Amino acid sequence: MNRRLRVAATLLLTGLAVAYLVWKIDVGQTADVLADANPWWFLLAVAIMTLTVVPMAERWRRLLVSQGIRERLPWLTRAYLVAYTAGQILPTSIGGDAVRIVETSRRHPARLGGISAIVLLERALGGAATVLLGAVGFLLAIGRYDVGAYLWIEGAFVLGTFLLAFLFFSRSARPLLRLAAPLLARLRLERPVRAVYDGVHVFRERTGLLVALFVFTIAIQAVRVLAIWAAARAVGIDLSPRIYYVMGPLFFLVLLVPFTLNGFAVREAFFVSFLGQLGVDPEAAFAAGFLFFLVTVAMALPGGAILLAEGLRGRPSQTHA
Repeated sequence: MNRRLRVAATLLLTGLAVAYLVWKIDVGQTADVLADANPWWFLLAVAIMTLTVVPMAERWRRLLVSQGIRERLPWLTRAYLVAYTAGQILPTSIGGDAVRIVETSRRHPARLGGISAIVLLERALGGAATVLLGAVGFLLAIGRYDVGAYLWIEGAFVLGTFLLAFLFFSRSARPLLRLAAPLLARLRLERPVRAVYDGVHVFRERTGLLVALFVFTIAIQAVRVLAIWAAARAVGIDLSPRIYYVMGPLFFLVLLVPFTLNGFAVREAFFVSFLGQLGVDPEAAFAAGFLFFLVTVAMALPGGAILLAEGLRGRPSQTHA
């Protein structure tokens, strides 16, 4: 995307979110809510998000091994933590994925396409598992919680996920994808998209591995959603964890929007909008979103410490032993 267009979209989206927040919240009351936040609930949210990095790195390791790329779990965990640090200044988690791709490809020259495909597939597994949890939450929320259009947006994401899975893994979908080739060529995206598609498509022969990792990912995502619940409990929002399995998938998708700087304002606006439909005061909802931002900052600290330590002692060789 054109750089100027992306900057304009970022400014527009952020400006709209800030205007919405200014309209909805009282700054003084919000400050009081944050001052009274329970630190133990906040630390629980940080612990949930940080500790789940290890099983996510293990998922990544297994995908790499399936393609003949061997890496140690400690290094992959380190790469994940550094990616979270990069995500604080690059466009959302997509920027962190780019950092993981670059660092891994330096250790495995000539495998850039395969590594990119694996990181993309890993992201897709996480997204699909989150959407499946959202589908479960959708069913549980019907008749219990009134969150308006959010339920139907959730349903649309579920259908979209099945469609994407069909396009990526079904051989019969290739004629449909060829129709998009001229447009991709005009945008100068055909070659990279084809390389990534071919890299992902090879996994259609590894159904057992994908199913096992998908189930594994569902368990990881189910735990990570509880971090949102813990952040909300820290500011006194006492809702059942069930509703966060409707909110969580949508929230994680909001964080993937490439037109924000680490979700600034958009994250808090989403909390205010979604929780407001459940009767939560906008000040408390904003405080919960801001605390979750602090959770992501806390997750970035280990990666920052790793980069600082490597810089002080000299960055180790990128060549894989």
